[in-house]
Amino acid sequence: MPSNRQILFAISSICFALIGVALYLQHVHDMLPCPLCVIQRYMFLGVGVASLVGAISGKVREGTVLALLAALGGLYTVGKHLYVIANPGFSCGIDPMETFLNKIPTAEYLPWLFRADGLCAGATDGIMGLAIPQWSAIWFVVLTVLLAFVLLRKKRA
Repeated sequence: MPSNRQILFAISSICFALIGVALYLQHVHDMLPCPLCVIQRYMFLGVGVASLVGAISGKVREGTVLALLAALGGLYTVGKHLYVIANPGFSCGIDPMETFLNKIPTAEYLPWLFRADGLCAGATDGIMGLAIPQWSAIWFVVLTVLLAFVLLRKKRA
């Protein structure tokens, strides 16, 4: 059975790999991220960084709690994204959220990673039969379950 630190390292690796996939889809397949996609990227990075710091520093519980909060924020965001896709009349296209996100220093200094240019309702391109937000929802659920497992299991470095 893997230790909590090994699980946190795995979680951080998964999150960074998912960001890599998002960048591949954006830059190779021209799938521009919408504001909700960008927020999900921030949440995946939050889970990944908190998990990695918790595993490296030995503060497993603190890192896991922060990662779990980011994962829950990601679940909320992807839930809203799936709602937008299911209800085509509801959109988050060019709105104050996009303007706000694009003014954050990370978006100004790393636009290739954090700039929101797409439409949320247009995120229906599929990979293996599921839209990108559906894959994101699956991964946020998996990460949330793994983080809850780390928090609830008996203490194991």
